[in-house]
Amino acid sequence: MNFDRKFLVCALLYAIAGMSLGIYMAATDNHGELVAHAHILLVGFVVSFIYGIIHKLWLGQPNSAVANLQFYIHQAAALILSVGLTLLYGRVVPAEKLVPALTGGSLAVLIGAVMMLYMVLTTRTVRS
Repeated sequence: MNFDRKFLVCALLYAIAGMSLGIYMAATDNHGELVAHAHILLVGFVVSFIYGIIHKLWLGQPNSAVANLQFYIHQAAALILSVGLTLLYGRVVPAEKLVPALTGGSLAVLIGAVMMLYMVLTTRTVRS
């Protein structure tokens, strides 16, 4: 599976998860997990979708090792943030226990973005 398709599939899974959480919050009239909902949709859905578009439109043959590493770093980070923030704002796990994971997840999202920038700057584009 190409990276554009991998990112698209992951983006759609995060969209489903984020919308499901939003529907749950509306149905229960409890919007306490709004921050988790927003992060699932933004980091998981929107950023993954944008990375898929970048792969489809601009990256012809990216360095496969860098592209694989970037894909898995971003997806792991998005999952860590999604689960961690859901547990935090759902008041399931106290903040002091989640801070290391959430910090690592946040830094991993940043590292993934830097890696994507590197690929955009160093990879021959599909179209000029």
